[in-house]
Amino acid sequence: MKKNNILILILVLSIQSFAQEHAWVYFNDKQDVAAFYANPLSVMTQRSLDRRTRQGITLDDTDAPITQIYVDQVENATGITVKATSKWLNAVHILGSESNINALSTLSFIDHIEFAATNLNTRNQNLKPIDKFNFQDETHKIIYNYGDSYNQTQQISVDYLHENDYTGAGMMIAVMDNGFPGVDFLDTFNYIRDNEQILGGYNFIERNTNIYARGSHGLSVLSTIAGKKDGQLVGTAIDATFYLFITEDNQSETPLEESYWVEAAERADEYGVDIINTSLGYSTFDDSRYNYTYADMDGDTTFITRGANIAASKGILVCNSAGNSGNNSWHYITAPADGDNVFTVGAVDGNGNIAGFSSYGPTSDGQIKPDVLAKGLNTTIVNSSGSITTANGTSFSSPIMAGAIASFWQAYPNKTNFEIMQAIRESAHLYNNPTDQEGFGIPNLENAFNAVANVNDNELASLTLYPNPSKDKIHLNGINDENTRNIQIFNTLGELILSKKMNTTSFSVKDLNDGVYLVVLNFDNLNTKTFKIIKN
Repeated sequence: MKKNNILILILVLSIQSFAQEHAWVYFNDKQDVAAFYANPLSVMTQRSLDRRTRQGITLDDTDAPITQIYVDQVENATGITVKATSKWLNAVHILGSESNINALSTLSFIDHIEFAATNLNTRNQNLKPIDKFNFQDETHKIIYNYGDSYNQTQQISVDYLHENDYTGAGMMIAVMDNGFPGVDFLDTFNYIRDNEQILGGYNFIERNTNIYARGSHGLSVLSTIAGKKDGQLVGTAIDATFYLFITEDNQSETPLEESYWVEAAERADEYGVDIINTSLGYSTFDDSRYNYTYADMDGDTTFITRGANIAASKGILVCNSAGNSGNNSWHYITAPADGDNVFTVGAVDGNGNIAGFSSYGPTSDGQIKPDVLAKGLNTTIVNSSGSITTANGTSFSSPIMAGAIASFWQAYPNKTNFEIMQAIRESAHLYNNPTDQEGFGIPNLENAFNAVANVNDNELASLTLYPNPSKDKIHLNGINDENTRNIQIFNTLGELILSKKMNTTSFSVKDLNDGVYLVVLNFDNLNTKTFKIIKN
């Protein structure tokens, strides 16, 4: 018996020593940052740089690539597998035994290591894991006419935007989900395929470009934005362009999906994406050691939430479902819906009543969540067989809102992501009296559109710059000399050349090199105008 006990103990210790743990390894610097600044187009598209320029956002070190020789050294370490990388967080997601992971700390370029199983961390780290919002299909199938599809659009007044020819044209949306099988052949997506609006994507689970695979949740999510079948379904931004990313693995629930999401967000940023929709969320995992607590939902703790906040800092509007836990013991939002700068969307029915399953806020540090509400109960979607039917979940209220935002932002492309979010919040019916489950309530995009239009009409309609081109000085025409404004000048690489407060009606370009520049004039939170100027 003693011999058997010893053998069992040896076996247990052996299993523990070789168990594969999830961990993030953070680097303490980046090499070749100067080379990136000298040629940012080696990493990013011009569209990405232009998005920053419009919003007055400068490049910083987080935009520079992660140092590949650091990644290679970690990959080559004993028993370590690198599964994902993040330039924003300057980290890699790895798998390995606890002892092999801890051995990495001897590498000089490593700042710190965070285990997903927080009991393994030797320092006080707040990083932990996640849960997803699986939508609930209706058990019955009914025939939908335009009126049923119209309800989810009319409820937030996106129909008003469409009537004014704002249907998302010129806006770029990234959808991050579990798969998009059927988007390549179903007739509901003929419109965006025929017009070449699907620009590409990536399957981060399988590390290939096969995006028309795996789970069909992404297909149904996309249908609420981009589906078009006359008389039955019209998405909220049918003229936007799209990148489709698979980051969610239906076969398991691990912290690795957080890292896939951050990788996808970084790629979306490089492509110049304006809006990210994520109908996913995380709080529990297959391994309970990784589970998050409500205290972790503080807007900046989890890996995925930190990535989402960085995406927002780059000028991307991150739209995320609140979650379907309203009736559960865990009834709160989950990561990254808790993000300080994430636009979180809860669910209502067609009459504007809150759906019981819609997850509650606030964040654990008291921030109001969800931000707004859209239809998520009996929502018109396309299912995996290609049928137009209904389904429930904040998985659908979020993309409905993401498409609505694209159509709204098309009307005011010079507004920042934060200005757009605030304008929509202020139009919501509970803006002055938000609640834990409803947030600021159901927005009215017609009211938001007109509120911004009135500001623009009153203060910027007649504003012009002259002379243009200019060798020396450029004058502002149509503005009061006493109004203080901030002026920013960017070159075509998105680099900030000049930023200052002024209350005069002219500014000098004498010291600029000859070339094309963008001038951004900002007067208040909802009052920005961008001009292109030429110095010669």
